[in-house]
Amino acid sequence: MAKSISLTRYLVEQQRVDGLIPAQLRLLLEVVARACKSISHSVNKGALGEVLGSAGSENVQGEIQKKLDIIANEVLIEANEWGGHLAAMASEEMDEIYQVPNRYPRGEYLLLFDPLDGSSNIDVNVSIGTIFSVLLKPEGVDVLEKDFLQAGHKQVAAGYCVYGPQTTLVLTVGHGVAMFTLDREQGSFMLTQEDLRIPEDTQEFAINMSNMRHWDAPTKRYIDECLQGREGPRGKDFNMRWIASMVADVHRILTRGGVFMYPWDKREPGKAGKLRLMYEANPMAWLVEQAGGAATDGQQRILDIAPEQLHQRVSVVLGSKNEVDRVTQYYAQTAAK
Repeated sequence: MAKSISLTRYLVEQQRVDGLIPAQLRLLLEVVARACKSISHSVNKGALGEVLGSAGSENVQGEIQKKLDIIANEVLIEANEWGGHLAAMASEEMDEIYQVPNRYPRGEYLLLFDPLDGSSNIDVNVSIGTIFSVLLKPEGVDVLEKDFLQAGHKQVAAGYCVYGPQTTLVLTVGHGVAMFTLDREQGSFMLTQEDLRIPEDTQEFAINMSNMRHWDAPTKRYIDECLQGREGPRGKDFNMRWIASMVADVHRILTRGGVFMYPWDKREPGKAGKLRLMYEANPMAWLVEQAGGAATDGQQRILDIAPEQLHQRVSVVLGSKNEVDRVTQYYAQTAAK
């Protein structure tokens, strides 16, 4: 780029020059970025920092927690609780919301996060990340769980940090998507790309093929057509990618296009999907839409779903717009039969 722009400068310009965000939101996002930088250092140390392996506990989802899951969760809480920008936080790793202690001033925002997405990849040195979402606190003094249950289109900021060969922060405040890379010599996130755009067409999909036998008819139809390649109804060959880390798969899609799918399956018919609406689907859906893509649960826009529970699950189809629209069309045709 022609000039080096730090995350701090970028956010100051969003606030002061363009008037797109208030000062308190700018300060909150800087704190979240510093927390991600700290998590990145722990991830990079790996076995040298004794952070690999299981913690021997389960989260609210009944999933085995890794040591880094707990470390990342604590880092985000400790970094954000005292600054005066937040009223409360919610995490995929905690049963209930976390109120900012009374000894600290309380702000007007709510922070939700998946502290370490892709935990199964931690011990094998594959990309993982942190996902976060910011909501405006409703009027009132006390914060209740219901205050977090806002539709995704009400987010005021969202982003993720992927810990890979580079540590990369991707952010939206509702005016496009910007990407920042951590410069370890300077200790700062530096702007490396603005106005990310996802191509409307793609020849790449990301899905866990081992679950094929459990999928519903629209998902099977779409993937079958992709696998038939140029000889099939799509008339072109597709590649499949699957990292088992939503943050890494979505990062690839934001960088070069594609479609990511984590559909409902019949093993748990009572659950709408596997991914968490508040901590994963909503922030990622907003980022994808801000980059010109689309995100649905098969039937409706993810950002329009009215949350009913803090740890609600949902099916996810997101990425290149024309492919997402095709999948949604297949769901509509099946429902009409």
